[in-house]
Amino acid sequence: MLIYMIRHGQTDWNAEGRMQGQKDIGLNDKGRSQAHGNGLKLAQILGTQAEDFDYVSSPLGRTRDTMERLRSAMGLEPQNYRTDDRLKEVSFGDWEGSTLPELALKTPERVEERAQHKWDFIPPGEDAESYEILSWRIGAWMNSVERPTVCVSHGGVIRCCFRLVGGMCKDKACDINIPQDRILKIERDEGRIDWL
Repeated sequence: MLIYMIRHGQTDWNAEGRMQGQKDIGLNDKGRSQAHGNGLKLAQILGTQAEDFDYVSSPLGRTRDTMERLRSAMGLEPQNYRTDDRLKEVSFGDWEGSTLPELALKTPERVEERAQHKWDFIPPGEDAESYEILSWRIGAWMNSVERPTVCVSHGGVIRCCFRLVGGMCKDKACDINIPQDRILKIERDEGRIDWL
């Protein structure tokens, strides 16, 4: 099954290196431009087949804004897509809103623990998740995809795709750079995943 996955455009928290997680931070000017640019690229890739795809987004505001700008740039009705809660970013719990240097001043031992076991590390906080826990949600979503799909989601979600579809090792998957101005082509059933 063919999936085109796009990370939401940049936010101020992205630019500042803050752990964003499930906090609903809006796009900045650069992020809005990235979303529009990805829409123009996707329109070239899909051509007349664009309307045949399913369009799905994480329900967070930055992903919805990205999807709507992307669809507008493609000449499609901006609101004609659906959301899926499983596509939300990993929850960083009590760490959301902080940078790693800030956290290292408060709890250096926890930051070091995360550095050693990043994929399986669960930050403090009631709803916090590890990338491993996130991958369970994303695996369930991936298995539910029944038609060619365009998806707007988050960096952590895309890291899980590299692990689940591409077989990337944990250490590499949790540290791979996830650009906000590129489109990821996933051929789920063939196990292929490539940046366009």
